[in-house]
Amino acid sequence: MNSKVKIESVPLAKQDKIILKTQRKKQSIEFKTLKLFREIAKAVSPPPLLTVSQWADRYRKLSAESAAEPGQWNTDRAPYQREIMDSVNDPMVEDIVIMSSAQVGKTELLLNIIGYYIDYDPAPMLVVQPTVKPMAEDFSKDRLAPMIRDTPALTGKVRDAKSRTSGNTILHKIFPGGHVTIAGANSPSSLASRPVRIVLMDETDRYPASAGAEGNPIKLAEKRTTAFWNKKKIKVSTPTIKGYSQIEKEFQSGTMEEWCVPCQCCGKYQPYEWGRVCFADVTMECKYCGEHISEVDWKQGKGKWIAAHPEIHRKRSFHLNELASPWTHWSAIIREWKEAHRELKENGDPNKMKIFINTVLGETWEERGKSADDDSLLSRRERYEAELPEGVLLLTAAVDVQDDRFEIEVVGWGRGYESWGVKYEKLYGDLDKEETWNQLEAWLDREFYFVSGSSLLIARTCIDTGGHKTTECYKFLKRMEKKGKRISGIKGFGRESQGIPLIHKLSTNNEYNVKVFILGVDSGKEIVVTRLGIVNQGPGYCHFPINADCGYNEIVIKGLNSEQRVTEIKDGRPTTKWKKKSGVRNEPLDLRVYNTAAVEILQPDFDVLERKIKQGINYMQRSQNREGQKKTGIVNRGLMY
Repeated sequence: MNSKVKIESVPLAKQDKIILKTQRKKQSIEFKTLKLFREIAKAVSPPPLLTVSQWADRYRKLSAESAAEPGQWNTDRAPYQREIMDSVNDPMVEDIVIMSSAQVGKTELLLNIIGYYIDYDPAPMLVVQPTVKPMAEDFSKDRLAPMIRDTPALTGKVRDAKSRTSGNTILHKIFPGGHVTIAGANSPSSLASRPVRIVLMDETDRYPASAGAEGNPIKLAEKRTTAFWNKKKIKVSTPTIKGYSQIEKEFQSGTMEEWCVPCQCCGKYQPYEWGRVCFADVTMECKYCGEHISEVDWKQGKGKWIAAHPEIHRKRSFHLNELASPWTHWSAIIREWKEAHRELKENGDPNKMKIFINTVLGETWEERGKSADDDSLLSRRERYEAELPEGVLLLTAAVDVQDDRFEIEVVGWGRGYESWGVKYEKLYGDLDKEETWNQLEAWLDREFYFVSGSSLLIARTCIDTGGHKTTECYKFLKRMEKKGKRISGIKGFGRESQGIPLIHKLSTNNEYNVKVFILGVDSGKEIVVTRLGIVNQGPGYCHFPINADCGYNEIVIKGLNSEQRVTEIKDGRPTTKWKKKSGVRNEPLDLRVYNTAAVEILQPDFDVLERKIKQGINYMQRSQNREGQKKTGIVNRGLMY
């Protein structure tokens, strides 16, 4: 009553202002209250239902240093990725297997899954790389860290590892509700440290057979998920050898799904298959109607995954090859195949073809044919009319250092790396004395003659520094460097060298700072054994003399064939290695590997060499009026003519 009297006693204009002010204040309180309740509801309500691919399309940012197309992630760019990612969200699926080539985005798939669980469905995770150093650390620094930095949905949840209070390191990152640990398959402690709900295994075919003494690293990683009913196990890898590839076995025990696209003419779905690609017009033939369809038309079709075993529900397995990749053109793949095929047919080197099958087609390499046996090598020995048969265009030498002798092989090389064993020699002496090494130098300076009377000198010698008399060998190489002699030190790669190219790198990390080529000896043996198995004279074929004075007796021939590649199963995992046959010396095989390295170091131009030899020119001969100075001629692809 009093308030009413008060308002009525106020002039009419002021009454309107008071009423308006009161209404506005009431509206403001109502708005703030509504906003508060909305925020409370947002905080307590469940998140929107998102799959991994939907999360990635909404939140994932690709980093400039690790992606060809940085910026917002778009699954439609490579639509085959959607089903793979979303299979993680299927509660019926426990195992996801991806057997694939390179260049299809498989690492990005793993990163999207990690990002999804950090931001959307927090869980403890384990990421397993083949090794702790460098692969696990590189994955964390070069791939995971940039994704966290550039994806705002993740940045605020994973603290900077440099912060003292973050509790995070390169290999262990904490976020609300979970953590991600990056481990190496070669480290049993990192595999057995924590229970996890999600385990992601990358490049499983490169895992060691055993993590220390603990056993199979895949089994160790899978055991970490035992406590979780909703666990997920994701395995990704390019395959290796048929019958021994771990990822191939995993793929074959799942749904075995292939990415299939429709033919633009008949509409029938089919996978990308290398055998139907036509090189001439860069098309792929339809397996049903026979039409040749262009790459663009195949890739524009709406593809889908088709399973060979759809009845398997808990384990989905996918196969992809690079033909499906939006980042690689078929013309480039054809060029890569032609180069690998040329190396195999002309030079007897299967390594590039093996890489093509594994990393481009995403298929296992199947060993074809068998190596030459001792009897076949002995029976095909030829009688040379001179030290150098016709066809030899270049000479290399290899020296194996023993306690009491040098074992030496001189090999002649022709077009297509056809080879002729020229001389196998043993020089005995006291290798602690410099005079014995001087005898080796003199022996390597000798000339070898054709029937015409023209001659050749050894263009390059490779001497093993990794065995006996290492210090004496370094001293010898130092003297040879000062004299300008064409003698190189070599040393086999210190660890398992499978996958390491024959000429790995050049090192001066030794007490005398001499140049030493580090060799991938497994690759070298692969080349030599493949060439020994070639039965038709021509590129890659190996000739051997029956002439007694050439030194290729039965012991030497058997020594060339002294090792075989075997695959052994250890702790349920295959490991491939070269194993020496019992009762036979393997120095001849080592020497042929060193000779193969010598010719690869030189990278000769056989056209130029052939012209000079037809002219009777010893292109490595010193000029008579410039003895002791630089060799005459020109440098071409590493060889002085």
